[in-house]
Amino acid sequence: MTLTPGIPRVRLEPRDFPVNKGGLCAKGFSAADLLDHRDRLLTPLVRKEPGDRRSPLREATWDEALTRITEAITTAQRDHGRDSVGAFGGGGLTNEKAYALGKFVRVTLRSASIDYNGRFCMSSAATAANRTLGIDRGLPFPIEDIAHARTVLLVGANPADAMPPSMQYLDAGREVGARHIVVDPRRTNTAAGAHLHLQPLPGTDLALANGLLHIAIRAGYVDEDFIRTRTTGFEAVKASATAYWPERVERLTGVPENRLRETVRLLATQGPAMILTARGAEQHSNGTDTAQAYLNLALALGLVGRPFSGYGTITGQGNGQGGREHGQKADQLPGYRKLDDPAARAHVAAVWGIDPDDLPGPGRSAYEMLTDDSLRVLLVLASNIVVSAPNSNLVRSKLEALDFFVVSDIFRSETAELADVVLPTAQWAEEEGTMTNLEGRVIRRKRALPPPPDVRTDLEMLADLGRRLGRVESSDPRTVFDELRRASAGGIADYAGITYERIEAEDGVFWPCPAEDHPGTPRLFADGFPTPDGRARFIRVEHRDPAETPDRQYPYVLTTGRNMQHYQSGTQTRRVKALTVALPEARAEIHPDLARRHGIADGDLVELRSRRGVAVLRARLSDGIRPDTVFAPFHWPGANALTNPALDPHSRMPAFKACAVAITLHTEGTD
Repeated sequence: MTLTPGIPRVRLEPRDFPVNKGGLCAKGFSAADLLDHRDRLLTPLVRKEPGDRRSPLREATWDEALTRITEAITTAQRDHGRDSVGAFGGGGLTNEKAYALGKFVRVTLRSASIDYNGRFCMSSAATAANRTLGIDRGLPFPIEDIAHARTVLLVGANPADAMPPSMQYLDAGREVGARHIVVDPRRTNTAAGAHLHLQPLPGTDLALANGLLHIAIRAGYVDEDFIRTRTTGFEAVKASATAYWPERVERLTGVPENRLRETVRLLATQGPAMILTARGAEQHSNGTDTAQAYLNLALALGLVGRPFSGYGTITGQGNGQGGREHGQKADQLPGYRKLDDPAARAHVAAVWGIDPDDLPGPGRSAYEMLTDDSLRVLLVLASNIVVSAPNSNLVRSKLEALDFFVVSDIFRSETAELADVVLPTAQWAEEEGTMTNLEGRVIRRKRALPPPPDVRTDLEMLADLGRRLGRVESSDPRTVFDELRRASAGGIADYAGITYERIEAEDGVFWPCPAEDHPGTPRLFADGFPTPDGRARFIRVEHRDPAETPDRQYPYVLTTGRNMQHYQSGTQTRRVKALTVALPEARAEIHPDLARRHGIADGDLVELRSRRGVAVLRARLSDGIRPDTVFAPFHWPGANALTNPALDPHSRMPAFKACAVAITLHTEGTD
């Protein structure tokens, strides 16, 4: 059956893969509906009047589209310097595309201007893990280990809605008596099934973690032998924990003291135990320190590196892990190498056949790059930043002010509507490549059908554009992956021993895997840490208030997150009928007491206002959220018009999860 010319109908069938064991969420089950969607981009689009964004987009040939892009890049770099041209990637790109994009910007363009949407997602947890454990791999153990943990502390995570197939492991643990503790200001579906639900004020997760550590020390639960033989820096952390006595932490967070003590008791005595953090704890202006505080707790209790135990962070996007390993991040080279490391530069430059001195230095982080007036030309792949970036009204205005703007996507997203050139790209079923999941398992993406006749993969687009700019690169995924293997060899994320054939034969291979006869590394830290002295590092961190706190003008806290039916910026899921019928619009979750105070009933339109913008959403009343907090999903335009772009000093993560807002009843038909 064919709904769109040239696009065969695809049917999804479950497979007993080791990670999801045949399970798919509603978003996965409906993914094939997008392959032949009526809104799909099937040919390049350009402005009818070049340089005039008010003129309509019209169909064009690839030659015309790429010629316009090439001329814009050449002109901008001649007039404004190399860094005036940049790229913004995404955690949905394959490893091959992320690698090729990073190489294109740094070698073909010789620009430092590149970052990706993972800066808005995983950067705080990654920074904390790298500085403490010497390596960032979301889960340092297979996800199936979660089923064997007797106690699991989930901080700012709602996998029941955001990652439903993973719930089978939490459910399996509960069936044999495991106790789960969820830290979240909302009573989510995950929290509803937990043994304990701790509801802190958004932005106080660090104080909560330090309070748990204080109790663990005072109760004698810390693992002195583990601390002495496998870590450094504990004494400074121990000293700082004295300031987080239970009564103070209860005042800061709103979590009752008895629940704090019960959480520590379970983690320390009902093992094996795990601490898993996610975006609720990390998307703050102190997100790195917050993740660090939970790492400190896990190390103090001796959880890390032991069977069915430890610390991990839950990765969201399909290639959120691999996407941050191979060079599309502002400060990184392939293999998770640092761009300012002379040895790393020399190794990668040798693979690329260039002089290390020709590589640019580290660039600006995502929000900083997007809002810097020195950026004149931008290429965006697989991201809808008009919806997903913080302070989105400002980001939109900066995109509109660019000299030239290019978007590669499968639909005309809100971001693509602003572009001078829109390029149609292949979807997941139409391309080859690899992805790296939250466990660090490298898996295959196999082509099930060819893309429509005038649609190209991003690898093909980058190769053609590079050729026009004087650099010849391969567009063959296997060739690109083999080069990625060489570039990553010896790095933290070492893929040297991973081949397409091994991935297929072994249902994925865990990195690091330095040689083809190496088995891969499903579990990290059993024998040591990849730090200079082989020890994990405690790092002292202190609670500080969120970058923006409630006041008389903006008296409530807004926190953002996901709904079960939708994903990321909604570019895809808002076009799937089954998902939009289930949840057709954004709904602000409000406690009945707060709603009553403002004359709001369930289903009313409410206006949320922050110092940066206004959003109008449908009210959903729930006694499962704190009365001082409002929750809004970020899958639609609106929520991120409100969010605070204050950046974490270490990871440059914006403060998505806490900003001050006012709320009023909205009169329909008014702005």
